[in-house]
Amino acid sequence: MTSRSATFTGFIAILLWALLALFTVATAPAPPLLLNAICFAVGGTLGMIWAAVTGRLGVLRHVSWRIYLFGTIGLFGYHALYFSALRLAPAAQAGLIAYLWPLLIVLFSGLLPGERLTKGHILGGALGFLGAGLLIADGTGLSGAYLLGYLLAIACALTWSAYSVLSRRLGTAPTESVAVFCLATALLSALLHLALEDTVWPVGAAGWGAAIGLGLGPVGLAFYVWDIGVKKGDIQLLGVASYAAPLLSTLILVLAGIAAPSLKLGLAALLITGGAGLAARASLAAQRPPKAG
Repeated sequence: MTSRSATFTGFIAILLWALLALFTVATAPAPPLLLNAICFAVGGTLGMIWAAVTGRLGVLRHVSWRIYLFGTIGLFGYHALYFSALRLAPAAQAGLIAYLWPLLIVLFSGLLPGERLTKGHILGGALGFLGAGLLIADGTGLSGAYLLGYLLAIACALTWSAYSVLSRRLGTAPTESVAVFCLATALLSALLHLALEDTVWPVGAAGWGAAIGLGLGPVGLAFYVWDIGVKKGDIQLLGVASYAAPLLSTLILVLAGIAAPSLKLGLAALLITGGAGLAARASLAAQRPPKAG
């Protein structure tokens, strides 16, 4: 697979994550950790079936336990920190802080062998962050009373960006291993749910359909294609393009009648797409061979 095709494969994850908010709203009133367990169980099972059909199930036996531990910490750690942050701090502000991870991916990727961070990447990331902030922040400001929640949101952003960038160093680990990450995350989430939450299942066919849809898409297939993208594609471009996820998610909520269109939404669209365009241009320029003297 070429770097370009791997990057486009990674873009699929961003499109799938755009459905996360819509499906999550439809699964109410299921608590977060229970929903996490359901979705990752579906996503992990999907991966195991895919590995069995393609005859790749056997490769899982040759994956180091350290890689399984790394992947499980990445998936479980991100979601556990995210849900905890949103419980301990206002959702808008905590969500904004947690969504630092695309910018952190762009910046951290410059530390990888063979990668180069340019002014275009930094400027594109900054514009994208401003656009994401317009979508998430509600203008009420940050309060010291929610310091623990904000610190957990920062840890959340660091966890997912570090997971994504370090996955590049694990390029020899097969993508099928993500299925084990998902199943282990489902098990840990179920155990935490039993310890911390009351069991309230999704309601009716719509609720269960949304929960299964999450497991098949945003919390399932998305992790497999993201794994391919960050290992074999342009990780800097993927990091900045990830800012499109909150934009697309909001547009889907508007089309579904859950959110109202606004001037802020249009400005955010310009900032996010402009930032992604700058990053894309910087990546293409970095890959272009120098002109002969």
